[in-house]
Amino acid sequence: MDVIDVWSGRYACLLQSALRMTNEGFASHLGISVRTVASWHADPALVPRAEMQQLLDHAYEKAPNSARQRFSRLAGGDAGSGAHALRVAIAVIVRERDVLLVCRRDDDAAGITWQFPAGVIKPGTKAETVTVREALDETGVHCAVRQNLGSRLHPVTNVMCEYFLCEYLAGDASNGDAAENVDVMWVPRKSVSRFIPADTIFPPILAALEESQT
Repeated sequence: MDVIDVWSGRYACLLQSALRMTNEGFASHLGISVRTVASWHADPALVPRAEMQQLLDHAYEKAPNSARQRFSRLAGGDAGSGAHALRVAIAVIVRERDVLLVCRRDDDAAGITWQFPAGVIKPGTKAETVTVREALDETGVHCAVRQNLGSRLHPVTNVMCEYFLCEYLAGDASNGDAAENVDVMWVPRKSVSRFIPADTIFPPILAALEESQT
């Protein structure tokens, strides 16, 4: 595979694997944010924007022959599906009868998706710490973990997700990452399925959101 016509999240992650780089190292190598690399892991079908396509072209063209050969074997053998032990912490932040969502760019002409705030769990870092820190960085909201809702391999992205029900403490919701997100918004708990398809939401989240206020 000497030419990549269109880079996808999957191909970008396979190039990262071929170069034997961590998320942080690959982000630094390309000159982009770690969160962008994480978004490629989270959505293998995602098609990066034109400027990202150029960065990936350049990285591939400058890669050593050994790395290019590894990339070709990985891509040809479809080895990317289980090659990365990526873990993501998901913050389900509630405030009275509302829950906080972020609207992410999908890197195509019309693509946006609504999701719960999330962050990559680095080796040696507690998931709860990542949950609180990333929520603040991404949305400007201070929260505290109230309950571990469990974990699963996401049915769409195949990323290991750990979910935490969080209590709102302070802060006005704002978009802290304009490069990756379009908006941040409090929505009624009962309306979450209008923004995120119900069949992709982790069932314990729905159960937690349906609990009556006391």
